Amino acid sequence: MGIVRDIGRDREGNGDGPADRLKGVAQQVQRRYGHGQDRPLGGYLAVMSVYAAGSAALLFVASRRRQLERISAGDLALLTVATHRLSRTLAKDAVASPLRAPVTRYKETGMPSEVNEEVAPDLKHNGPAHAIGELITCPFCLGQWIATGLMAGHILCPRLTRIVTSTFTAVAGADALQFAYSALQRLDESD
Repeated sequence: MGIVRDIGRDREGNGDGPADRLKGVAQQVQRRYGHGQDRPLGGYLAVMSVYAAGSAALLFVASRRRQLERISAGDLALLTVATHRLSRTLAKDAVASPLRAPVTRYKETGMPSEVNEEVAPDLKHNGPAHAIGELITCPFCLGQWIATGLMAGHILCPRLTRIVTSTFTAVAGADALQFAYSALQRLDESD
C-alpha cells in the first residue's frame, strides 16, 4: 500500500517527474526486498525481459509454420536429458570457463571436470552484469533458456535438433557410466 502511495507523491520543489518517482520507488522496493543484501532486481528484470521477448519472437515464428510437428515422448526425453547436460556444460565445465570469465571469478574445483564460480566482486553493483553472472553459473537457471532454445529448434528444424539433443543425451549417458564405473572401482578397492 505504501509503494502505491509513494508513486503518486510529489517531492516539493524538486520538480521530479513520474520517471524519477518510479525510480525512487524501485530503489525503495529493492532496499526492502534485499534486507541489506545487494540483490540486482533491475538486472533480473532486464534478463527476464530478454527471455520474454525472445520467447515471444520464437512463438510468433512457430505460429507461422503451416504444420507443427508433434513432440513425441522420445523427443521429449532427448530434450530433457540434453537440456540437463548442456546446462551443466555451460554453467560448470572447466573448459567453458572462458565463456563465464567476463562476469565470474573462479572459486574452487567442483565435481569431476567442473568448477564452482561466483559473480565477479567488482560486478556486485552492476545489476545486469551481476544477474548474467548468476544466470550463467547456475545450471538450474540456464535450463529454462536452453530448454526454450532446444524446443524452438525442435519446432523449426527438428532433424538438426534431434542430432544435437542426441549428442548431449549420449554425453549425459556417458557421464553416468563414468560415475558408475568409478563407484564400482571404489567398491572393488575397499574389498
